[in-house]
Amino acid sequence: MKNRKLPNLLLMLALAVGMCIFQPTLNAQQDSPAAQQRQPDTTSQTSTMNQVSDAQTFSGKIAKAGGKYILKDTVDKTMYVLDDQDQAKKFEGQEVKVSGTLDAQTKTIHLSSITPAS
Repeated sequence: MKNRKLPNLLLMLALAVGMCIFQPTLNAQQDSPAAQQRQPDTTSQTSTMNQVSDAQTFSGKIAKAGGKYILKDTVDKTMYVLDDQDQAKKFEGQEVKVSGTLDAQTKTIHLSSITPAS
């Protein structure tokens, strides 16, 4: 009967030693950059959301540059790409007021409306 308990005792001792040896390794893997990458990165989402402004009104002249319709803001001397090219085409060469949201990173206005300047 003693012979039967000795292998079980050795097995349990080996498991306990193994857990003590491998536990720090498992904890280190959980803190590794690869483990951190699996968590969603909300900082980049927040900065992207901050780059799109609330609805604004811009004024200027619709022109074509680089194959795209743009708004040339004559006051700020700034050019903005217009996301709705079909709507912008109708006002080519005209002074207009444009309402929409500005993506500051790409300098693109997401159009809500275009009306002739009064």
